[in-house]
Amino acid sequence: MTHTSGRHFLQIPGPTNVPERILRAIDRATIDHRGPEFQRLGQEVLAGLKQVFRTKSPVIIFPASGTGAWEAALVNTLSPGDRVLMYETGHFASLWHSMAKRLGLQPEFIASEWRHGADAAAIEAKLAEDKTHTIKAVCVVHNETSTGAVSRIADVRKAIDRTKHPALYMVDTISSLASIDYRHDEWGVDVTVAGSQKGLMLPPGLSFNAISDKALAASKTAKLPRSYWSWDEMVGPNKNGFFPYTPATNLLYGLREALKMLLEEEGLDNVFRRHDRHAEATRRAVRAWGLEILCANPAEYSSSLTAVLMPDGYGEVEFRKVVLDRYNMSLGSGLGKIANKVFRIGHLGDFNDLTLLGTLCGVEMGLGDAGVPHRKGGVDAAMDYLAAPAQAQKKAAA
Repeated sequence: MTHTSGRHFLQIPGPTNVPERILRAIDRATIDHRGPEFQRLGQEVLAGLKQVFRTKSPVIIFPASGTGAWEAALVNTLSPGDRVLMYETGHFASLWHSMAKRLGLQPEFIASEWRHGADAAAIEAKLAEDKTHTIKAVCVVHNETSTGAVSRIADVRKAIDRTKHPALYMVDTISSLASIDYRHDEWGVDVTVAGSQKGLMLPPGLSFNAISDKALAASKTAKLPRSYWSWDEMVGPNKNGFFPYTPATNLLYGLREALKMLLEEEGLDNVFRRHDRHAEATRRAVRAWGLEILCANPAEYSSSLTAVLMPDGYGEVEFRKVVLDRYNMSLGSGLGKIANKVFRIGHLGDFNDLTLLGTLCGVEMGLGDAGVPHRKGGVDAAMDYLAAPAQAQKKAAA
């Protein structure tokens, strides 16, 4: 057996590194999920999640991955054969689209080249054509994890409103919640989907639906079958801090600790600024290397991850293997139709300047080791930006 010293750098865009204090919070005895101690835990985490989603409406917690939260959003609000308008921002939008088809819905995909967020004008045009309101939901991925492009959720809401279309508005925030500014109530979202393993800094295993009054009303008449995913089963017990079936108690311990870190200690606005800063430093490194960022519109750059195009004739699979073998660091792969064409640098979750610089050092050394054409100096460019006074950084990133 070969021992690799030092910590493993998990720099994929989720799951992210779990802070030690969250691991320690999870590592305690399981308690009675019908007892008063659990009730306090349940009430605390459900209240804290509302602050993260920026909503006054219920937030449902499922023991599941984000894929489960996708399904819960659809089956609680829609009926067989319903039309659903979706936007092809990347691999994960495509998976949500595939799920909708398997559930017996009729999803309509607005195609794109995977280098932009959702086009609000294109969505508006489709809804304006739907004079009889047969489209029952609009589904958009906020931060497309496969591409590093962010959709402007408030703009899509305005587009829906301009058409006076009654469709429900559903948004996937799996790789943006607690990393990029998001506002469920203010932006008029009906169902927000999220998962535990990214900005919330937890292991995989919890998924979330934040739901509006309109979405709850739709669930009363929706005809898609559901049992485990039923909001109705959850809402009643949740009011008292309980769950209708056995919850993932130990992950909820970790969630409580994560909420304390995000809301009480750092503050969400500071969390977002930190992510913005590290994302800009990463992009400066990429440009200094002479490589191209996959996201084509700077206004849509992600603060959770940066997807980097490989030079022609070079594949990311071999490059990532070199980085893993030599530097014990995992980078995100290219997915779907951009497989072996991009690598992804995750810079979200429990992250600081030295973690980022270590990550970028691994990338720069790996580019050289793998023989990928590039210029040196990416780490220096990122370091210069991070070392600049805060006011200068703000001006430089504008």
